[in-house]
Amino acid sequence: MAARETPGLFTAPDGKARCAWCAATPAYLHYHDTEWGFAVTDDRRLFEKLCLEGFQAGLSWLTILNKREAFRRAFADFDARTVARFTPADVERLLHDEGIVRHRGKIESAINNARRLLDLQAECGSLAAYVWRYEPAPKSRPKRLTHAALKKLGSSPESIAMAKDLKRRGWSFVGPTTVYAFMQAMGLVNDHIEGCHVRAAADAHRREPVP
Repeated sequence: MAARETPGLFTAPDGKARCAWCAATPAYLHYHDTEWGFAVTDDRRLFEKLCLEGFQAGLSWLTILNKREAFRRAFADFDARTVARFTPADVERLLHDEGIVRHRGKIESAINNARRLLDLQAECGSLAAYVWRYEPAPKSRPKRLTHAALKKLGSSPESIAMAKDLKRRGWSFVGPTTVYAFMQAMGLVNDHIEGCHVRAAADAHRREPVP
């Protein structure tokens, strides 16, 4: 009889346990192993992820991940200064780009958020300096991150606070659930569950200095 999997984990062909959500495709598994939960302090990557989380609304992250290179081409590799200068003609161009999610509201949101990001950088120095203010205190996190504990973490007090502040600053498509998914991906929290072989590596990476 095959060994029973721990809830929330699966054993990949290499014999290592991983978070079950990444079992769908090799692209998901690679993303899980090399990006998700690892601390990010680069403004371009942080801005990209906030934009892509907005585009994901109502869709799966796998859909967006499969289109990520097309999004990068379409949005000038998420250089905020360039995106902030996009015009209505660029919006129409993007609405005809079959490589991305062609949703006018989401496209206009990304452009708006690029402009708001320039304001935020002028005030805070960097997007990284801003978002890492919202890193949760360790004592506020579950003592043991099981699958059951993770299922309760669709948002957090910190993601609610960040979403509220971003909206105050004029950002859009940045609700608490979207912001929490951003925090998971960018390493502000480590939501690799106990038993996932990547958890320790992500934790070690998160302990490196943040500007």
